[in-house]
Amino acid sequence: MTLIEPVKHEDAGYTKAKSYSATLRLWHWANLIVISGSLITVLINSTLTNKHANAKLIKAEFAQSGVTVSDGQARSVAHALGDKTWEIHTYFGYGLAALFLFRLILEFFQVADQKLIRKLKMAYAQFNTIKKNRELARHDITVKFIYLLFYGVLAVMVITGLFLAFEDLLAPYKAIRHSVKEVHGFCMYLVLAFIAVHLIGVFLAERKEGKGIVSDMINGGAVNQ
Repeated sequence: MTLIEPVKHEDAGYTKAKSYSATLRLWHWANLIVISGSLITVLINSTLTNKHANAKLIKAEFAQSGVTVSDGQARSVAHALGDKTWEIHTYFGYGLAALFLFRLILEFFQVADQKLIRKLKMAYAQFNTIKKNRELARHDITVKFIYLLFYGVLAVMVITGLFLAFEDLLAPYKAIRHSVKEVHGFCMYLVLAFIAVHLIGVFLAERKEGKGIVSDMINGGAVNQ
């Protein structure tokens, strides 16, 4: 996911042109698909394949057919259904881990003006030097810090997700599994919050100074000047 930053401000000496490389755009949309798929599997597992609700449903359906199954048998079938959903969720997790690694590598190969750290430094410098139009500079540096927070959340989500996916190989650390799972779940809520902020940012930017930001993320946007 990528937050919105103004394409260009020319008032009060604050000028900023931006462009997105093809690889960054590919990462952005691939990340959108993977994160959406991951969140959808969580939603499905908490509703359609919820093991507690399905165990009761399975037992009731068998009872209507004249077949008696124990609570344990019903839970076993329901658990198997949930495992199938989590299996898909795990694959999306692998995709997210690969994309996160790709983004880290991409940062080293991006042109200087498109590197996140460089953008953050430039935004901070502009905030310290621009007096008349500081509000725009403050917005820019805030966006950059939210970028860093989002990448930090992604890092934690990827690490904890991989821990859960390979927990059998990490048997010595099994005691912290519950805590790792809690952290992983909490990160999901942070990602949801980021998505909400992102969508609001897109909407507001399209109505104000960042009009065309969506098409920029498709066709690359303006070239830095």
